[in-house]
Amino acid sequence: MIAEFHTKAINDLPNARVVAAFSRSATNGEKIRQIADGGCEIHTDYTQFLAQPGLDIVCICTPSGAHLEPAMAAAQAGKHVVVEKPLEITVERCDAIIEACERAGVRLCSIFPSRFSPANIQLKNAIDSGRFGKLTLGDTYVKWWRTQDYYDSGGWRGTWALDGGGALMNQAIHNVDLITWLMGDVAEITALTATLAHDRIEVEDTAVAALRFRNGALGMIEAATSAYPGLLKRTEIHGSDGSARVEQDDITLWSFRTESDTDKAIAAGILGRSASNSGASDPRGINHAGHRDQLADFLAAIETGAAARVDGREGRKAVEIIRAIYESAKLRRTVELPLS
Repeated sequence: MIAEFHTKAINDLPNARVVAAFSRSATNGEKIRQIADGGCEIHTDYTQFLAQPGLDIVCICTPSGAHLEPAMAAAQAGKHVVVEKPLEITVERCDAIIEACERAGVRLCSIFPSRFSPANIQLKNAIDSGRFGKLTLGDTYVKWWRTQDYYDSGGWRGTWALDGGGALMNQAIHNVDLITWLMGDVAEITALTATLAHDRIEVEDTAVAALRFRNGALGMIEAATSAYPGLLKRTEIHGSDGSARVEQDDITLWSFRTESDTDKAIAAGILGRSASNSGASDPRGINHAGHRDQLADFLAAIETGAAARVDGREGRKAVEIIRAIYESAKLRRTVELPLS
């Protein structure tokens, strides 16, 4: 499914096109060929795929725990690498991808399109400019719903080996990345996880984690695929001089001790908004705009030599936090970061 979103995003870029697709299933490959603007070559052999003329960048859209091997092969073939979230399902496997790309001298991008939402960029700019004063709380909530059929539809879903986790690793990882991008690194985590609404899965469908950030602020992560009918994801930032809230991709609270003209314009636009681009109950409910903007940023970084906004080391952070949540829940104690 996510390969379709990558393809649509690339179609929108003026300086890129889909030249080839690899899939073990010729039928799935044909779906991508039909979506690709101008079509593309379809391969069922990965070595032949990597030898495709005109191929510069490979987007890895395999199940989460199967990112490492194709990413390393692409890097060794001299291709820049884009990896759909999560970068991998363990810190060690993330590090192996990062090291392979560094050895090969190719660029690596970890997909986190929430960082490219205008509302989240506005929030990040306000934090960086000191508008919140001393940061006190940073919370993020992904209370979504997935049916039993969703988990039953693919043998890899809901498994530790290939999904790497449940509501946290698959769905809420975008907001795990978002909260650490906004608030800074996490120092310690205390967490609980449970499987409450689904059968035949090994992983959690419900999780809560209390955080202490390195700047001293506290925070919360809540993640679920057990919350019918599925609510809009939400991020809240609070400080001694202000508070803000983003629901899905809309600012729904923007209040500061000292008001600026920009604040007034933002506040005026809050009322009457309807959130879109939501995967709260349907994985296909998102659109590809964030992927398009992130891929455009990655192309610009390659062409200019600048740093991409989300490279491999940035992508690794969310995986480390989630693994720490799982460790805390398993051991029933607070876990400090970085993981040893």
